[in-house]
Amino acid sequence: MTESRKLAAILAADVVGFSRLAGADEDRTLARLRALRSDLIDPTISVYKGRVVKRTGDGVLVEFRSVVDAVRCAIEVQNAMIDRNAGVSHDRRIEFRIGIHLGDVVEESDGDLMGDGVNIAARLEGIAHPGRICLSEDAYRQVKSRLDLAISDLGETKLKNIAEPMRVFSLEVGGVTKSEASTPVVSPNKPSIVVLPLTNMSGDPEQEYFSDGITEDIITELARFHSLSVIARNSSFSFKGRSVNIAEIGRALGVRYVVEGSVRKMGRRVRITAQLIEAATGAHVWAERYDRDLEEIFEVQDEVTERIVWAMTGKVAAAEISRSKQRRVENLDAYDLVLRGQDLLNRYTPMDTTAGLDLIRKASELDPSNGWVLSWLAIAYMGSGFLNRDMPAFDLAIEAADRALALGNAEDWTDAVVAFILGWRRNYREADVRLSRALARNPHDPITAEARIYVLLYEGKAEQAREIAERVVILDPINPVWFHEFLGYANYLLGDYEGSLQAFRRCMPVGYYRSYVHFAACLGQLGQIEEAQAAWRRCLELSPGYTLEEFDRESPYQPQDRKRWLDGLRKAGLSE
Repeated sequence: MTESRKLAAILAADVVGFSRLAGADEDRTLARLRALRSDLIDPTISVYKGRVVKRTGDGVLVEFRSVVDAVRCAIEVQNAMIDRNAGVSHDRRIEFRIGIHLGDVVEESDGDLMGDGVNIAARLEGIAHPGRICLSEDAYRQVKSRLDLAISDLGETKLKNIAEPMRVFSLEVGGVTKSEASTPVVSPNKPSIVVLPLTNMSGDPEQEYFSDGITEDIITELARFHSLSVIARNSSFSFKGRSVNIAEIGRALGVRYVVEGSVRKMGRRVRITAQLIEAATGAHVWAERYDRDLEEIFEVQDEVTERIVWAMTGKVAAAEISRSKQRRVENLDAYDLVLRGQDLLNRYTPMDTTAGLDLIRKASELDPSNGWVLSWLAIAYMGSGFLNRDMPAFDLAIEAADRALALGNAEDWTDAVVAFILGWRRNYREADVRLSRALARNPHDPITAEARIYVLLYEGKAEQAREIAERVVILDPINPVWFHEFLGYANYLLGDYEGSLQAFRRCMPVGYYRSYVHFAACLGQLGQIEEAQAAWRRCLELSPGYTLEEFDRESPYQPQDRKRWLDGLRKAGLSE
């Protein structure tokens, strides 16, 4: 076996108290750890160009090309874990401790790393407090002038099985004072929301943990969305067991929306209800009921949480747009301009997209340092590029997205907008990097899911694209029509033309010329020539002069997939 020496930044991490967590509930602990790896840890490592050297059950060893990347990766993971653990009881929290060292390592032919560089990182991880990062002096030297860090100098420290004492530095992330944690903070320019503890209607006090668990999970997942101001668990649970008027809660916490619901256990079944209420008026924005078997209680908890969060974020956005449209036009500010622009973009036609872009561009002129506004400016430019065949708009979209990200207050899906465009330009590798960043910030975001499906389709991974689209349709049956369109694309590329047609019929009519190209190809494969040619005529109405040759040239699909689409169009009697 050959080996070589090199200098590397090594990150070692493990779960605090893993044996205790696994002993209390091994299946749930392992499931949560797997979810963290796929949704947070692995995408974040990828964003910062790390290489996973090995996994050790509850731990991981990662090599980075720079200490700065290693520390940034560690900070992002630890900050994300603060959000994920918000509202979770201490005995159920998954917390990481991380050690980072820059040193000499031996790389073996199979990629494994050995030597003092690895050993020191592992020992640093062993002395780190939960949620913190320990740096060796060599690592700290590389980052102290490049990152704004709150560092504690632990002085000379004896590390197990390391001959000489080492100077160690401890980095604490995401610290909040008690007063900050207990005071509800809402933004006047964001829809604010409080999730009240779900009422346990089971008559069984032991089920209290289940209803509280779902409440806590909903709070944690909603807090991922930077477009919402979500009241923290402590303030929310102060209303537990109290009969309080919704309007009073709204005034007390300064929130616009209230979520309430109940959990009722019936034998081996559980019924969970949830409703979203506008606090000032008491109007019901959304309500749903979920009936599930209790064979696997924690799976039920995770599934229902995901469905409620997915549906609710869409309903809040729709309610905010409706609220904006009812305000006097002369009172419009940047926030309302964006909301009105969103309403136009959602109509998905070339004319409405242009009008929506104009409104959001005005908003960006009013508030040029607002990352949220710039995120929506990026999506508006992207829409203009796709619907109006305005190719320069794509570059303006990327520019707006990167400006938003640089400001630090962008929407979680901003990188996904860039991924859309990069996928369209067949730059799949960089599109995947951007998607990894967006997924690390919020794996539940619909726009990120949309971009992910598109890029997978372009990369020739139709099976994976179909799985995600089907999941979205299950999560929110009244979802935006384009997820059915994605199912149409994926089913077509997998040769399921009947399934493709069924999905297309769920999303037609739409205002995007290329949608009718795909619809016509599907009809052509099924021999429905007259309707296929009608779909093509609709495409030409939206994009006069469009040709099959142009479709082939601009299409971001893999060659074999472009051929399949062209085959369907030719079977419909269409030609260059």
